[in-house]
Amino acid sequence: MQNEPHLFFAEVSLDLSRGEFQAGLNKLQPLAGHYPDSYLINLLFAKALKGLMRHDLALGYLEKCCHLAPANQVAWKELISLEILGTQENVADTALLSDPVADELELLSAALQDFQPLKSTESFDPTPVMEQKQPFPDDAVIAVPTETLAKLFTQQGAYKKAIKVYTSLIQLNPDKADHYRSGIDALLELL
Repeated sequence: MQNEPHLFFAEVSLDLSRGEFQAGLNKLQPLAGHYPDSYLINLLFAKALKGLMRHDLALGYLEKCCHLAPANQVAWKELISLEILGTQENVADTALLSDPVADELELLSAALQDFQPLKSTESFDPTPVMEQKQPFPDDAVIAVPTETLAKLFTQQGAYKKAIKVYTSLIQLNPDKADHYRSGIDALLELL
């Protein structure tokens, strides 16, 4: 393996694809323990052991692969197929087969399956024009009083509403109280 590692991996993969699992395992044995963090070596060991029906050992190598490269789906698929096979064979040690993330996702999926969102009474239809033109009462609370709103009410002839806005503005901005009082005085003359 030292000179041409890609050829070595290709040779072992070829043995495994032909069903010569023991030959592949024999080639991998000298590497046991030398490259514990190699995804490919762990995966090849797992495939050889799985082919030899040594599922318990293959499971350990596949779990190692999944920890080394969590985004790589090859080991995950092998692990799932081995877990399914182990479940069918009634593997005694099910603690090895449990995956806390998968278990949590399964519980979440089950909970979401029966979820019913609240039905909204709102619609996205625009407010009819007649309803838009209906004035609100003069004593209605104006949430955000502004000078522009007071001028708009004045233009519309809603003088009482404009006076109410100016009164609110005096409380919010006492520095401009004289300016707002002059606006109120002008409106009182129009009433």
